[in-house]
Amino acid sequence: MLTAYITHPDCQRHDMGPGHPECPERLAAIGDQLLARGLLDYMLPVDAPLATVEQLERAHSALYVQQLLAAAPLEGFVQLDPDTRMNPFTVRAALRAAGAAVEATDLVLSGQAPSAFCAVRPPGHHAERDAAMGFCFFNNAAVGVRHALDVHGLTRVALIDFDVHHGNGSEDILKGDERVLMCSIFETGLYPFNGQNARNLSDAANMVHVGLAPRSGSEAFRAAVLDHWLPALDSFRPQLIYISAGFDAHREDDMGNLGLVDADYAWVTQRLMEVAARHAQGRIVSCLEGGYVLNPLARSVAAHVRVLIGAD
Repeated sequence: MLTAYITHPDCQRHDMGPGHPECPERLAAIGDQLLARGLLDYMLPVDAPLATVEQLERAHSALYVQQLLAAAPLEGFVQLDPDTRMNPFTVRAALRAAGAAVEATDLVLSGQAPSAFCAVRPPGHHAERDAAMGFCFFNNAAVGVRHALDVHGLTRVALIDFDVHHGNGSEDILKGDERVLMCSIFETGLYPFNGQNARNLSDAANMVHVGLAPRSGSEAFRAAVLDHWLPALDSFRPQLIYISAGFDAHREDDMGNLGLVDADYAWVTQRLMEVAARHAQGRIVSCLEGGYVLNPLARSVAAHVRVLIGAD
């Protein structure tokens, strides 16, 4: 069986204006890199479907979903927060991005694919239950997590977030849900500016956050995984692992300053593959989040995907 590669051309039609870092070229750069390295030859291409309102409402309030769908402009832009805005194609792209997570869940849990990578945009991990923010509209990973729990009947699902920014939206939606374990790292002092010590961000027992200081580098990142994530994951024994795969902690990406390199993304993917092999029948769903400088983004995704498909 081949790892699923889920994307859709609609995801490149969402555009927030000239110079915006969350640009359509991100997906083109990723696709080109995976093609050039021959990795797409070992993946199952799948078109992302449109998420349904019912699927969205497992993670978001009905009122929020209704308001966001109604806000789509016929032309120009609608500004939702200082750095998040909609063009006429945003809603369709956001529905594809959330739908990709649902489709990936169905494929992996039905045994049609061992794992999946969702090459979609807009990203999702800042989208809260009732709010769009931080380039995000629907919380793609959270929609997928709730689909696995509420539709497929799983009882233990893990969400791993290695984006340089804290996944406040995922926490807002999933905190207190004893069926979910969320493990994350992020750089302290960065957007969304919700605390210097990430481990104190939530008093929910199902949240394992490790805040890393600027310029912490690979050693601190790997220590956070080994010392905090892996013990929690092995204790929880997830039946399925989701990854909010942000690549903006890379040292060549000026959105953050953690200083990670391509090899760190391969390394953490390998550690998560080992956890999935122990507890989750190898099942992983990875959803693209951040990563805004095209070359390191594409290289890092290739490093992540190479391990995910078992090429390393």
